[in-house]
Amino acid sequence: MNTSMPHDPQFNKYYRKHQKFLKLCGLQPKTIEAYSRAIRRIGNYFDCRIDDLTSDQLLDYFNELLDSHSWSAVKLDLYGLKFFYTKVLNKTWEDIPLIKPPKTSRIPDILSIEQLNRLFAATNRLSYKVFFFTAYSMGLRLGEGIRLTVGDIDPVNMRMHIRNAKGNKDRLVPLPEKSLRVLRAFWIVVNGQCYRAIP
Repeated sequence: MNTSMPHDPQFNKYYRKHQKFLKLCGLQPKTIEAYSRAIRRIGNYFDCRIDDLTSDQLLDYFNELLDSHSWSAVKLDLYGLKFFYTKVLNKTWEDIPLIKPPKTSRIPDILSIEQLNRLFAATNRLSYKVFFFTAYSMGLRLGEGIRLTVGDIDPVNMRMHIRNAKGNKDRLVPLPEKSLRVLRAFWIVVNGQCYRAIP
């Protein structure tokens, strides 16, 4: 379904108001973008007339959306529209009877030592090698590894301060000795000092 910005004066007025409420409510940037995308998609679907949709119209819309999008996308659109109705239009929201698919539990793929060695061997840039090693050795998500700074390293207590992790929460993770040695060696390199290859 189309998520481009509709060209309709009344819709655009509502959309700008929606943006203001999203920011004032202190939502995270990803949530703001998801809710905004939801309103654009719904606006395009209903030809910008979204201020007085019936339960049947919404039921048809979300039913069709579920055929082409993931459950999480449908859920975000539903929450985005609920926010729009209650905050922007100041209307009572009538819940849409959606049934959540059964939850499946999957074990994440863990790379073997051989696979990791191939990954490191195929990586030419030292900064990438250090990043991959650090993220893997401490079990970090990619975003968590990218946001790391020198100030997050606690060599005294051998731990790393992970900021803005999942759920916008901070957490502390153990810092392996080899990870600390690799990071210290990399610090020497980026500061232009003598360097011995990382093992």
